[in-house]
Amino acid sequence: MLDKNGIAKRIAKEVKDGYYVNLGIGIPTLVANFVRDDIDVEFQSENGVLGMGPFPFEGEEDADIINAGKQTITTLPGASFFDSATSFGMIRGKHVDLTILGAMEVAENGDIANWKIPGKMVKGMGGAMDLVASAENIIVAMMHTNRAGQSKLLKKCSLPLTGVGCVTKIVTNLAVLEVTADGFVLKERAPGITVEEIQGATEGTLIIDGDIPEMVI
Repeated sequence: MLDKNGIAKRIAKEVKDGYYVNLGIGIPTLVANFVRDDIDVEFQSENGVLGMGPFPFEGEEDADIINAGKQTITTLPGASFFDSATSFGMIRGKHVDLTILGAMEVAENGDIANWKIPGKMVKGMGGAMDLVASAENIIVAMMHTNRAGQSKLLKKCSLPLTGVGCVTKIVTNLAVLEVTADGFVLKERAPGITVEEIQGATEGTLIIDGDIPEMVI
């Protein structure tokens, strides 16, 4: 199965030349490390950065340059900084081509829960609800199961929803899946992972059509 970097590396293959991409907190922040050098991509962070680069090497961090998850980042030539109002104007105005988010749960109809666990203190939902309400192309990066081995790809989310019917694709440590009106369509399996293992780790409807290729990352 894939680790977090493997998930990010596979998602990086979905990033196209000329895209404006929003990277959510967690695994999505790693995607910038793996995008091809021969394409031009603008990474946007909701705290007010356009033109993020990969994470800095140890000793080269600048504490004043951070992403929405408060991690130190690098910026590419031509990068710009602006206030949150401008940042969310970009998001709500649908100027972002691809949104990559983490999730605690995704339902077979594309619902996503990624901002709150009941009973745990949170500061707020951040920009997640704006992102899922405005974006038309949402890829979720997540582990297929929780620490107890229970599926996080469900028939129906049990946690408070962030967005309804909005996820288009999911990349987990086990598989690549597309979200359709009929359920999760299995498109690729992680190296060394069988279709049967993916079936056993998926609670929601899993659609398998023909031979499922192994991921190339």
